[in-house]
Amino acid sequence: MLRGGCGSSQERPLMIWGSGPRNMGLEGPETVGQPQVTLLPTPNGSGPDQEFGGHWQEIPELSPCVAGIAPVIYYSVLLSLGLPVNLLTAVALARLATRTRKPSYYYLLALTASDIITQVVIVFVGFLLQGAVLARQVPQAVVRTANILEFAANHASVWIAVLLTVDRYHALCRPLYHRATSSPGRTYRAIATVFSAALLTGIPFYWWLDVWRDADPPSAMDELLKWAHCLIVYFVPCGVFLVSNSAIIVRLRKRGQRGMRASVSRSTAILLGVTSLFAILWAPRICVMLYHLYVAPVHRDWRVHLALDVANMVAMLNTVVNFGLYCFVSKTFRATTRQVIHDAHLPCTLGSRSKDLGVEPVLKPVGPPQKGRNVEEGLQPGSLESSGPPERALL
Repeated sequence: MLRGGCGSSQERPLMIWGSGPRNMGLEGPETVGQPQVTLLPTPNGSGPDQEFGGHWQEIPELSPCVAGIAPVIYYSVLLSLGLPVNLLTAVALARLATRTRKPSYYYLLALTASDIITQVVIVFVGFLLQGAVLARQVPQAVVRTANILEFAANHASVWIAVLLTVDRYHALCRPLYHRATSSPGRTYRAIATVFSAALLTGIPFYWWLDVWRDADPPSAMDELLKWAHCLIVYFVPCGVFLVSNSAIIVRLRKRGQRGMRASVSRSTAILLGVTSLFAILWAPRICVMLYHLYVAPVHRDWRVHLALDVANMVAMLNTVVNFGLYCFVSKTFRATTRQVIHDAHLPCTLGSRSKDLGVEPVLKPVGPPQKGRNVEEGLQPGSLESSGPPERALL
């Protein structure tokens, strides 16, 4: 996807997904000024560019590196904290889905799985591995294949939330239809369809890099891919969120006016929280991307790259905030999470206790009885070991 940030003094590279450590000035002195495999010159460059009619006009000063190493630190912390939290969330939701067999828990589990894929593919492989560790020395085929996985992960995450929204809408506004059509098998098929469609819609973005190879103004293919990305991951899903959530709120208000119980269920509260957080956290990225597409190539302002860095970091925050939302809203989820942690900690606790007891698991050879010896337990009557539990009780 779109990458901005601070690169070498020769060109301002624009990378695959967003701004990130791929062009944070991490390359060594031997690579400065040399063409990179995944580096693409952009009209926002800080060096000599070509004017809009075929060659960008040269700018008098180089754009300073503002972000620096901060994105690398941010994404490292995000991955080290977010990935374990999402794994814990997945285990807790899997238990709740198996216990209750409710579609909403299956959709939340699929949403968590897509967030895990996003963190692994985009944050780890894209930002950290390719950018910070490999210093962008990656074959083009690998980068383009990673492109497909990155876009597919984003599409899956967003449209699983759309499935959850539609399910809650039917449950509240069309309860009879929801009861007649809701089943685990139907939920599995819907989730599988979304993941398959997300992978298919990610294939056209294999050519996301090629549209930035030329120093010419953005081509029709470039604009098409940018707008397709904005429509698939933001404008269309947010339209569904707005219409469905508005209908749910109106339905709840009508119940309150009729004197009926109009309290918001936990699933509905989680739905409103997930969709609202997504719309807020992804809005800066979409705005900066469109501004970069139509305005930034003319003005070549380094502040656009800084805004793109910040916008991408905020968008990736959406992959870790759901755990806090679930804990804040659902008491059942909190109890299940505590149980998962307790079950994971229990074997370690039992193992440490058995070592502390110091009990030998082997049987001592039977010998002739000695005077003053307790034959049954094999212990001295006045020794300290006689106060502990007998070996037979631990077998």
